[in-house]
Amino acid sequence: MSYLLKPLQVGTLALTNRLVMPPMATAKAEPDGKVSQEILDYYAEKSEGGYISLIIIEHSFIKPEGKASIKQLSVAEDGMVEGLKKLAKVIHGNGSKTMMQLNHAGSAALEEVIGTTPVAPSAVANPRRGDRPRELTRQEIAEIIEAFQNAARRAKETGFDGVEIHSAHGYLLNQFLSPLTNRRSDEYGGDIHNRIRIHLQVIEAVRAAVGEDFPLLLRLGASDFMAGGTTLEDSQIAAKEFAKAGITILDISGGFSGYNVPGLTGQGYFAPLTEAIKKVVPIPVILTGGITEVRVAERLLAEGKADLIGAGRAILNDSQWAKGAVESLR
Repeated sequence: MSYLLKPLQVGTLALTNRLVMPPMATAKAEPDGKVSQEILDYYAEKSEGGYISLIIIEHSFIKPEGKASIKQLSVAEDGMVEGLKKLAKVIHGNGSKTMMQLNHAGSAALEEVIGTTPVAPSAVANPRRGDRPRELTRQEIAEIIEAFQNAARRAKETGFDGVEIHSAHGYLLNQFLSPLTNRRSDEYGGDIHNRIRIHLQVIEAVRAAVGEDFPLLLRLGASDFMAGGTTLEDSQIAAKEFAKAGITILDISGGFSGYNVPGLTGQGYFAPLTEAIKKVVPIPVILTGGITEVRVAERLLAEGKADLIGAGRAILNDSQWAKGAVESLR
């Protein structure tokens, strides 16, 4: 039997195969972040036929000051729910499951986009931007945790099958995780256990809002690939804590300034990260990173590098890629 076509049951989440479309920012939302017809058409095209088992939609901002770019999708207000219901319905109508990715850009935000000084764990320039942000107070951290909670509640109300918390690619939660940008001296800074304190509080708050049976993913930047940054050993510790806290699936990435990391080449270039994380957690792990051939995806699954395969760029460039991949294995 083909590994890719083999169904996977994860708690209440039944996946017909192991093919995942990871989040790819489209910049197709309305200026205020509402779902546009352009976004509905985009996801209708990508999900047609139900060949992709799970679609994790593009990162959506949870607070206006956490907006990463213009025309980014929003889940920051109750007024977004009706449009997001239409989006979930389009994807479900084509036969795929879908997750909403929740994000706060932190110091990766631009002042000209958000209208104020970006915030961060510490007043340290973000390697992605170079501008100096403002350090968050404890009260503001509590408000961000609440914003993640409310965003997850909205996602459940819209009919999405789960949510993914974004802690990769130099965005806010990744900034707390990384020693490059977290220089705090309070309970949110220092060793790895303190640097993931906000993650665990977000997980707890989200679980309180959506219940125990709602799938909860976490996108983990498992290595910064920069001197002085997060190491794989840090992320193995973090991954174990996230699994114990109630994360359903870990979606592994890397690179503080984005997932395109100089020197990482070949299909499945994050496989060393997923393989190492998979060894220490009892929950499924998603592998992404330059995968364009279905036979390579099959081999990576057969070798135990991961439990699910994410194909982003391949599907972005060819909406029929998943159909061809699945049918070629039949």
